[in-house]
Amino acid sequence: MLTVSGLKRLHIAASFDLQDGECVALQGPSGVGKTLLLRAIADLDPNEGTVKLDGALREAIPAPAWRKQVTYLAAEPGWWSDIVQEHFTAWNDALPLVKRLGLPDDCGPWPIQRLSTGERQRLGLVRALMLRSRVLLLDEPTSALDSASATAVECLIAERVANGTSVVWSTHDNAQARRIGSRIFAMSADGRIEEDRP
Repeated sequence: MLTVSGLKRLHIAASFDLQDGECVALQGPSGVGKTLLLRAIADLDPNEGTVKLDGALREAIPAPAWRKQVTYLAAEPGWWSDIVQEHFTAWNDALPLVKRLGLPDDCGPWPIQRLSTGERQRLGLVRALMLRSRVLLLDEPTSALDSASATAVECLIAERVANGTSVVWSTHDNAQARRIGSRIFAMSADGRIEEDRP
């Protein structure tokens, strides 16, 4: 279980528990701080408060190990090499996920510049899923996708949730929030979250 207590980052204040195998949809207008909250949980930005995974304090776990267990996926994932497959430690192992998300299996040697925004988004998700994290913090993971690709992502994440992965999924899509979330967190302009059952 992920426990967030008194987490503060700029104007954001949040406290909640996330059970194993639970997907929470995070909603709110642009600019209220959904990304800031996800990045704070992953400890990518300075923040205050207590975050625990199975009772272990975040501070007691080395940062790289924490981020492998509690993984943040940006809406626009970063790339540090020119070739797609160079971003994966085991490209052949990633191929089944690549295919499931509707990408061609020969895209490994493609240059990153060749990818559309939606292709980058899906490959970024594959990269995150390969970590087999306990918690996934997904920031608008289908924002650049058509409905078929978005459905493929939703199905894949639902399988991970069914197998015990916990997810916080930021989305502007009300229908999607109700499809994917067992709970919905609504973030207001003052950075506070209230729970809204789907």
